[in-house]
Amino acid sequence: MRAVWYEAKGTPEVLTIGEMPDPIPAAGEVRVRLAVSGVNPTDSKRRSNGRELDRFARIIPHQDGAGAIDKVGEGVDPSRIGQRVWVFAAQAKRPFGTAAHFTCVPADYAIALPDGIGFDDGACLGVPAVTAHRSLFADGDISGKTVLVTGATGRVGRYAVQLAKWAGARVIATASTPEKRAEAEALGADVAIPHGKELLEAAKQAAPKGVDHVVEVAFGTNIEAVTVLMRPNGTIATYASDSMPAPVLPFHLLMYKNTNIRMVAIFDMPEAAKRQAFADITRCLTEGGLKHRIDRRFPLEQVPAAHAALEAGEIQGSLLIDIA
Repeated sequence: MRAVWYEAKGTPEVLTIGEMPDPIPAAGEVRVRLAVSGVNPTDSKRRSNGRELDRFARIIPHQDGAGAIDKVGEGVDPSRIGQRVWVFAAQAKRPFGTAAHFTCVPADYAIALPDGIGFDDGACLGVPAVTAHRSLFADGDISGKTVLVTGATGRVGRYAVQLAKWAGARVIATASTPEKRAEAEALGADVAIPHGKELLEAAKQAAPKGVDHVVEVAFGTNIEAVTVLMRPNGTIATYASDSMPAPVLPFHLLMYKNTNIRMVAIFDMPEAAKRQAFADITRCLTEGGLKHRIDRRFPLEQVPAAHAALEAGEIQGSLLIDIA
């Protein structure tokens, strides 16, 4: 098969394009002939810092993708051959992801695509949509609650807005520009407000009684403001704090409000939670409740250029690789 891989950490220049043997699915696995691969910031970070190179000599990057099952391992129903699927966590604790003609994953991690849903849709899901789901639902039902989603037009934020509305929440979204705030409202947000220094006062006006739940992309930057906004017994679910990796917490106010801080790392979350996320995301997709924003796409031979574009901040939506 044609594939892209790396054997040393570093810039996109460490990526090699070439031929590898076709993988064979082990017991409990399926092999997916990929049509599209999805690229996320976590993929370039793993390549840059060499994560898991101490376990695997060669790594094919990318967690997400979509295609059709063409082979199954022992114990997997053969009727799944030919099934169109979206793929989750192809390279989590495994060497070979979706930047290749084929990938093998546990059967549960190849999720059936509903009729009428294309491979592009499926390749956009994976890491962003499952992160959004975990951030919203790890601590119970959000129906009727007020949910604040920061960075609402980002890769995770856009799915958090849509899934929260699907689940019956009132959604306040933050975004940096009027155009992005309009986009957040088009995704279903009830109110879209500025973030940064204006976040606190704008959120107070949008939710005078406070918020019940926060999906936070900039934990260290926003923790003081969102703590002020929290109602008692609420949850701050966070999946990133890039600009402030060692944040200082307003401990006493968090404690007095009995605020739950939920750290979100999807690859190690309980298997039952993953299965629920797959089911809910697929159901929402079937009901027409998920919109994607595909920013750019590259052919497989240009994966290094795709990683470079991502790291340069050029990509504002989903980044796809055409495999077939």
